[in-house]
Amino acid sequence: MKQRLEQSTQTRIVHPKILYFGTPVVLLTTLNSDGTSNITPMSSAWALGNRLVLGLGDGGHGLANLRRHGECVVNVPSPELWERVEALAPFTGAQPVPDHKQGVFRSESDKFGVSGLTAAPSHGVRPNRITECPLQIEAKLVDLRMSGTGTRFGIIQVEAVRVHAHETIVVDDSHIDPTVWSPLIYNFRHYFGLGPELGKTFRAEL
Repeated sequence: MKQRLEQSTQTRIVHPKILYFGTPVVLLTTLNSDGTSNITPMSSAWALGNRLVLGLGDGGHGLANLRRHGECVVNVPSPELWERVEALAPFTGAQPVPDHKQGVFRSESDKFGVSGLTAAPSHGVRPNRITECPLQIEAKLVDLRMSGTGTRFGIIQVEAVRVHAHETIVVDDSHIDPTVWSPLIYNFRHYFGLGPELGKTFRAEL
């Protein structure tokens, strides 16, 4: 037993291309200039109190929308929605496709159409919610700053103004049932629930 434990704790220096070590997937809806809603799949998001911190790459359509309008909905999908999330993965809302996304992404203005997801009006912000997502957090921009050299990222703080939850995961007005609710997890470009692997993104290398 001791020998097996020693072997299991040995390490090596590795050079992963990405550090998505297991975070929830978010479908971020933001307002396009024509009043429609864009959907940005992302996995760099975490919460502290009623603030959420989001990370978006510079040049993306979702970041441009947030800069211009300052409102969003943080929609959190459940594991069974992974194929609809993946249907969004090859598309950008930007027209034309930015140079750094050429050859990998295609432009698409109707993200709801290509994913088969359903838009629902929000109560306190203009971007639509996504009906199928069990958690839908309406939020407003508090702070946005750019970081990094070469590849730059927007580090964004938003404040939740209203939270919608499917009745099936709700205990009462203040609690989500963690024995029922399970977020979709993005784990080194593979999709998981709180259980076995469900599939992988088109950019996964393994």
